[in-house]
Amino acid sequence: MSTLTLTPIKMQHGIWQARIQQNGTGVPQIKVTHQETEVPDVQVTEQGENGGWLLQVPIPAEAIADGVQVFVITDGTDDEKLGDFTLIAGEALGDDIRNEVALLREELDMLKRAFRRHCIETT
Repeated sequence: MSTLTLTPIKMQHGIWQARIQQNGTGVPQIKVTHQETEVPDVQVTEQGENGGWLLQVPIPAEAIADGVQVFVITDGTDDEKLGDFTLIAGEALGDDIRNEVALLREELDMLKRAFRRHCIETT
């Protein structure tokens, strides 16, 4: 079992950041993969003296594409999954959202008609 805890912070300027809390000593060995390929240039830097580390994962240009891109973060010493993050982009996403909004509108219209019918019948 891993002695590391991962807490996401933010994504900004193409770099995803998280805080790693470690119970042991030494620099945490972190591996980040995208489509079973290791992401290069991952940085782990010490923050304070209480076992806290900053994880910075630069998003590779080839990983920015239509659809859902998943990045998996693992403990490099025992390959235990610590967490993941996703990057969602493109027109495919727009179609999904438009379809969901259309379905929600249809359901809302159905509820409005049922409520109005109920009000008429009870008066």
